[in-house]
Amino acid sequence: MSRTTGSDDTPRRPLSRERILAEALLLADRQGNAGLTMRALARALGVEAMSLYNHIASKDDLIDGMVESVVASIALPAPRGDWQAEMRKRALSMRAAFLTHPWAAPLMVSRINIGPNMLSLIDATLGCLHAAGFDHATADHVWNALDSHIYGFHLLERSFPLQPGQYAEAARQFLPNLPPDRYPHMHTLALMVAKGRHTGTHDFEFGLDLLLTALATMRSG
Repeated sequence: MSRTTGSDDTPRRPLSRERILAEALLLADRQGNAGLTMRALARALGVEAMSLYNHIASKDDLIDGMVESVVASIALPAPRGDWQAEMRKRALSMRAAFLTHPWAAPLMVSRINIGPNMLSLIDATLGCLHAAGFDHATADHVWNALDSHIYGFHLLERSFPLQPGQYAEAARQFLPNLPPDRYPHMHTLALMVAKGRHTGTHDFEFGLDLLLTALATMRSG
């Protein structure tokens, strides 16, 4: 007599650290970091929560592993060639990673991340800048200035209460609060947005290129 084929007979994929981290990324992408609990993760994997601890030491270990997974997708700057192009590539790669995983940036700036992927990214960044003629101390300042723009832009963008498609209408509604005799410059700018002559949207690459151009003057070589 043959066995009945049903859900109980379907072979289960073995649980592993890699599978847990992959599911955790999906869960955080859908629900944010606040929705990432060990119980919710276990439920998504179809296992008991305690079984996760055979592969994950703690919630902190889980988050560290998730951050490392995101960092692995960021392009490492090469130590030779056009340093500005390499830093630009790195910045755009980080931005793409944060847009894919919006929850990652706050965790990366609020924790000490010392996984091999993070350390490789930092070392490659410093190495590229040093090869370009920045001394190590200045390279540290350059790296931090660029990352402040990358992280800050992402966090501001996530927190801003309007979507780009809402700017023109919001400007039209706000114009009565900006009498031209009192706020002439804000009135002019809001009018430009309201009439479609200016988008009013924040431009990540504008700030990035501005920084790269200014930082070039600090090279010692």
